[in-house]
This record gives sequence, structure tokens and C-alpha cells, in this order.
Amino acid sequence: MKIAVISETAALETRVAATPETIKKLIGIGATVSVEAGAGKNSGIPDAEFTAAGAHIASSAKETLADASVVLKVRRPTEGETSLIPKGALVLAIMDPYDSPEALSSMAKAGLSAFSMELMPRITRAQVMDVLSSQANLAGYRAVIDASSAYGRGMPMMMTAAGTVPAAKVFVMGAGVAGLQAIATARRLGAIVTATDVARRQKNKWPRSALNLSRSRTTNSNRLKRLQAMPSRCRPNIKRNKLRSSPRISPSKIS
Repeated sequence: MKIAVISETAALETRVAATPETIKKLIGIGATVSVEAGAGKNSGIPDAEFTAAGAHIASSAKETLADASVVLKVRRPTEGETSLIPKGALVLAIMDPYDSPEALSSMAKAGLSAFSMELMPRITRAQVMDVLSSQANLAGYRAVIDASSAYGRGMPMMMTAAGTVPAAKVFVMGAGVAGLQAIATARRLGAIVTATDVARRQKNKWPRSALNLSRSRTTNSNRLKRLQAMPSRCRPNIKRNKLRSSPRISPSKIS
């Protein structure tokens, strides 16, 4: 069985569908692997590493795809690439089926079987094949790094002889996989972090470094109204409750 790995042609796409480590595993189960020359260049993987792993380096996409039974890509093949893939081959990639149904239709007409990796079931057995969580995790990290670069100032509080520079305040909208990583990264950089998410169940997954600022404000307001309506002899210390719900962050709680 021949497995083909060709270069990614989408703008700003720097990933490659296979690495020397995964190629060794594929060869270990009896497959032959052909990699297009330069496919790993943007990922920092030279052709020599693919060759050392046992892959054959082909000079072009056409040569790489010739007689291939399985095609590995990060993004869906273009129309030009689809025409080069042998009929009956399996194509594994991020297909984006809902936004580009016409592209999938052309693949079907070419006699190809497509596996949309982003639709992989979220079950235990399929975790090693997940292409969303791992990339979202990296996206959350990179978002904070890029934001800190654009911010133009230091993220942590800095105390100097000339004065004190306050810590940056970061607000994360959405606390899914990417958001949780963004929260953790911003805290590691020393920022004051708050976050919000439309799903209440996500709050249980948050590190103690972030509170739902929008929700806490509403909750605190309603709580004060109820407390003020109580008889004075039954009313607890309102000031203490306000301080307790303050969205301050404890660095010791960061994982």
C-alpha cells in the first residue's frame, strides 16, 4: 500500500500531514510512503529527515500521487491535486465540508473516498486522531503571545526605582480548549485574567486564575438587592460579600 504526502498550497499554511515519527510507524505496518520534495520545509522538517525515516522523496505532486492508495493532507486537496489522485484512493484531511460542498462533490465525481478529520467522533479511542483540540490548544497559546507583542508593553506588574508598572488586564471570551490555554498562558506572563463563556458548565473546568466577570457582576447586583430587602437583623455583612466576589486572581492557584 502506498501512502502519499504532498505539500500544502493554502496561503499561510505551514503544517505538513506527516512527520518522520509518523512515517516510521506507517512503514512499520508494511506501507510505503512517498513525500513530495519540500513538503516539510515550512514546518522545519528537511527532506533528509523524511528519507532517514524510510520515505521516498518525489520531485513533484504528480509523482508523489502516482499509484497512491492513501493520500494524507492537512487541508482538502485543490481541484488540480484532485485530478492527480488515482480513482478509488482514500483522502484524509480537514475537508471543511459545510463551507465547500462543491469541492467535496468534485472529489466524489473523481471516485475518491474522503475522510473529514475534523468530524472525528469525540470518543476515547479516537483521541489520538483528533485534529481540533490539539490545534485549538496551540491557537489559544499563540493568541496571547501575538496579543502581548501587539500590546507593546510588559504583561506582568513591574516594580522599579522609577515607579510601578501595573500588570496588563486580559479578558478571554470563550473558555473552551483555546480559551483555557489562553487563560493559562496570560497568567504565566503575569497578566490579570478574567474570562467568560456562554456555557455555565465550562466554569467548572476553569483554573482559579479566571472568573466569569460578566456573570459575577450580574450575580453580585442581584445578591445585593436581595440582601438590602432583608430585615437588618437578618442581613449579613454586605461589604464582606462584595469583597469575596471580587474578580481578583490568586497566582498560587495557577496550574
